Amino acid sequence: MIAEELINQMIPPLKLYDTVDKALRWMDEFRVNELPVVSNRKYMGLATELSLIELNDRSQALKELELEYQDVYVMQRQHFYDVMEAAIKNKIQVVPVLDDEQEYMGIITINDTLAAFGQMSALQGQGSILVLSMPERDYSLSQISRLIEEENTKILSAYVSPDEMDPYQIKLTLKLNTTDLSRIIATLERFEYRITAQFSDSRADNDVGRDRLDMLLKYLDI
Repeated sequence: MIAEELINQMIPPLKLYDTVDKALRWMDEFRVNELPVVSNRKYMGLATELSLIELNDRSQALKELELEYQDVYVMQRQHFYDVMEAAIKNKIQVVPVLDDEQEYMGIITINDTLAAFGQMSALQGQGSILVLSMPERDYSLSQISRLIEEENTKILSAYVSPDEMDPYQIKLTLKLNTTDLSRIIATLERFEYRITAQFSDSRADNDVGRDRLDMLLKYLDI
């Protein structure tokens, strides 16, 4: 699933001549903490509730203010994992989407991203999520796949992301078609792979934190 397929058509962008008051009213109406500002189809940045609510003069136009997150956006064909990453890293609820001409197409909300995540998981059926951490030089999906398949389990999807705590480490998130991870974890640990988190349909065990899905839920105050 790519970014352009997740654009929320119900939330319009603000214009540079819109006022602070209008921006805050729209944020309240659409239940978001940020809204994009657009001029001639060019993305100018995000107006944020945190910065606007402190202003005394709410009749000011947005063009008089310094907008935030001007360099934070995704391109229309990027995977929705990239949308998740942009939202999580920048702690924002909306992610702007641009086309190949760098023109504004729309935004994706955290709710939209979570719905996409849930839809993909539902299509893949019951199973578990396993998160591994390893040095980047040691990453070999073919070897990991072989070890897992020897336990009569299939990898439904895999996602590699940088480890925020260590620039030389990566995290590998695996969706598996089984809910019993005990034998798989034992096998991987025997080959010195470090398991940092595991989730299944019936439980959510966690060693160091609940990774991307938990961070998304936090944005929704669940």
